[in-house]
Amino acid sequence: MSARKNWTRHELLILLNVYHKMTFGQMHERQPTIITLAKKMERTPGSVAMKLCNLASLDPALKLRGIKGLSGASKLDETMWQEFHANLEETVPASEDGLRALMQAGPDAEVEVLPKQGIRVAKRPPSGPTDTLSTVKIRRGQDYFRNAVLNNFGGRCGVTELGIRELLIASHILPWGTHVEQRLNVRNGLSLSRLHDAAFDRELIAFDDNLCLVLSPRLRKELPQRAVKENFANYEGEPLKLPSDAALPNLAFLAEHRKKVLNKAA
Repeated sequence: MSARKNWTRHELLILLNVYHKMTFGQMHERQPTIITLAKKMERTPGSVAMKLCNLASLDPALKLRGIKGLSGASKLDETMWQEFHANLEETVPASEDGLRALMQAGPDAEVEVLPKQGIRVAKRPPSGPTDTLSTVKIRRGQDYFRNAVLNNFGGRCGVTELGIRELLIASHILPWGTHVEQRLNVRNGLSLSRLHDAAFDRELIAFDDNLCLVLSPRLRKELPQRAVKENFANYEGEPLKLPSDAALPNLAFLAEHRKKVLNKAA
């Protein structure tokens, strides 16, 4: 029997990246993403799944939902968890680069964790010669945030349950431009259709403390319109649709956004 291989900081950095792109119920040895990671890391799927469940025990978002994870988290796990979340602006792009290197993805490739399929590496058009290191770093963060938020919502719009990934946006609750420290926080994200993302961004809709859809006075004024009724009024008062083991959006962030919506003149 081969000797047990200790986990390295670099491996844990990659696992923390993938951890936030999966829900707890997906962290098992038959899961396609875990099988792919195990093969690339030269580990067993069982060991990768167990380590992810160890990391889950450190996650305050899961504790809010009564999910405990496994109790075998090491001191290094705890250290890496703290370091990763203390400075997401630095650690997320680094973890994206680590995942891309593990998957042997070229500079113009897109790497997505798709829980039902595994890890997809697809070609995308290059961004052009104006790309700088800072631009690449921002794009890595945006890629991570989109992948993590959409997967947290089960790959569907939280309002309509639309499941066409190309029509979904990872919306920031607290804006990207004004809340740097929350830019890459999964709990600052909502998976919304392009239409509902635009409405949320323009402060036409909000969500209450029960995660139910609230219409702004401005949008309510347009209710005679069929499109407004079908796309918004029909969902008013309904809660966001999330998997039972998803990380819930931060209620304080939603409250801050909602205050602007309700105070906006009709």
